Amino acid sequence: MLQNLRPIEIILLIAIVLLLFGAKKLPDAARGIGQSLKIFRKELRSEEDPAPAPKMAEQPVPAQAGGESVPAASATQDAEE
Repeated sequence: MLQNLRPIEIILLIAIVLLLFGAKKLPDAARGIGQSLKIFRKELRSEEDPAPAPKMAEQPVPAQAGGESVPAASATQDAEE
């Protein structure tokens, strides 16, 4: 559809857009569209590259008979020995 436009038709379309929106609002509109496209592309890239899985923080295991709290990783190692 856009391939069939002649240069005079393109000029007329630009003139109509200028009349409708005014010369002052066009740069703001173009800037807003540009920022929206930038955000959209950034989100597309972030979906392609999945974020690494968050590491689980070591949580202290409830105090045992010794009275000290031991981090979860240490408690499992002690249980295996």
